[in-house]
Amino acid sequence: MTDTQPLTVLPLRLLHGDPDEAGVENDAEDEPWSPPNHRRGKRGHRRRRGPLAAAPRAVKLLIALSLCAGILVLGDRCAQMYAEKKAQQTLQKELHLAAAPQVDIHGFPFLTQVLEKRLQRVDVTVPHVAAQRLSLAKVHASSRDIQLTGNLPSDIRGAVIGDLDGDVLLSFDDMNRELAASQVIFSRRTDHTIGADGKLSVGGQELRVRAQAQLRLNGSRGLSTEVDDMSLDVPGIATYRPGKGRGLTLHRETAERISRDAARAKALFSVPALAERLGVSPQDAAAALRNEEKLHRLTGAPRFVERLMHVNLIDAAMDNPWLLKKLGIDPKLIGSVIRMRPPELSDRLSFAFSLPKEARELQLRDVRVEKDGIRATLKGMELPVGRTENK
Repeated sequence: MTDTQPLTVLPLRLLHGDPDEAGVENDAEDEPWSPPNHRRGKRGHRRRRGPLAAAPRAVKLLIALSLCAGILVLGDRCAQMYAEKKAQQTLQKELHLAAAPQVDIHGFPFLTQVLEKRLQRVDVTVPHVAAQRLSLAKVHASSRDIQLTGNLPSDIRGAVIGDLDGDVLLSFDDMNRELAASQVIFSRRTDHTIGADGKLSVGGQELRVRAQAQLRLNGSRGLSTEVDDMSLDVPGIATYRPGKGRGLTLHRETAERISRDAARAKALFSVPALAERLGVSPQDAAAALRNEEKLHRLTGAPRFVERLMHVNLIDAAMDNPWLLKKLGIDPKLIGSVIRMRPPELSDRLSFAFSLPKEARELQLRDVRVEKDGIRATLKGMELPVGRTENK
C-alpha cells in the first residue's frame, strides 16, 4: 500500500487562476477604504482660474484704464456741479434775486478749463425778475469766453464775461395778473403791437374796454408801451373813444330804437346842431317836429340809422344833458365816461420796465411780440460779475 501524501489546501484564488498567484497580496485589499475627497486644492485636483486669468495682458490694461477714466469723469462732473452751485449763489446775491438762477457750464473736461481759469460757455436762466409794475417771466443768457477769478475751484469769487447773448420774456400771463387792470387780457396783434380786451368799472357799471399798445425801446435799457385806439363800450348803448378827434357814438340797436320812437327822434331834431350833422336842414327839421308823416319819412330813410351811428354826441351831451335822458341813456354814466381822460385810461393799461441797475452793462436790442408775450434780446460784452479782482 502506497504511502499517502498529506494534501495541502491551496487558497481558492489559486484554483481560479488569480493573477496574484505568486503570493503577492493586492495593495487595494490591504488599504482601508475611505470616501473620495472632492475638495479643491488637494493633490491631484487643478484650481479653477478666474474669468480674467486667461485674458491677454492688453485687455487687462484696457479695463484698468477704463475704470480710471470713469473715476476721473465722475470727479470732473462733481467739480462742475459744485462750480455751478457756487455760481448760482453768487448771481443770486449780486442781482438780489428772490430765487437762485439755473446755471449750466458747458465744455469737457471742466477741470482743465478751471486750471486755465477760462470757461468756454455758461448758460444762465433766471425766472421771475422784478421789473417795476411787472415781473419778467424769464431771463436767459448764454455767455462765452468767461474769465474766472478766485482760488479755483473751491473759491469762485467772480468772472468777466467776454460775450453775452440772451433774451427777456415778459409773458402775457404775468401782465394779466400783475397790472392794476386785472380784468384786462393782453394778446398779440402784430409783431410790435399788443391788444387789450376786458372790463373796467366806470360809474358803478362794468364797461368793456378795448385798446392796443405800441411797443418801443427807451434807449438801450428800457421798454415801454404807448396806448392808442382805445374804446369804452357802454353795453347796448354807445361807444366812447377818448382822445382828439374821437367821441361818443351810438350802437346800432340804440340808433334803430330812436328811429322807431317819434318822441326820441323829435328830441334829436330839436337840437339844430344835431339835425345838421344828420343831414337834415333846419326847414325839414322844423317840419318834422310839426308833422308826424314828415318825421317818419326822415327817420325811415335807409341812411338815417347809419348817419346817427356816426354822430358824435359829446358836445350835445355836454350842452344838452336833458337830451341823453330823452334818448333813454343814463346821463350820469355817460358823464363819468366822458370825464375819463386818455392818460387815466392809459395808466391802467400801459406798462414799462428797465433792466436792473446791477446789470448796467447789458443792453436791450430787438423787441417783438410773440404768442405768449413780449420778447427782447440782450447783448453785452466784457461784463463783470461778482468780484473780478484776484485778491
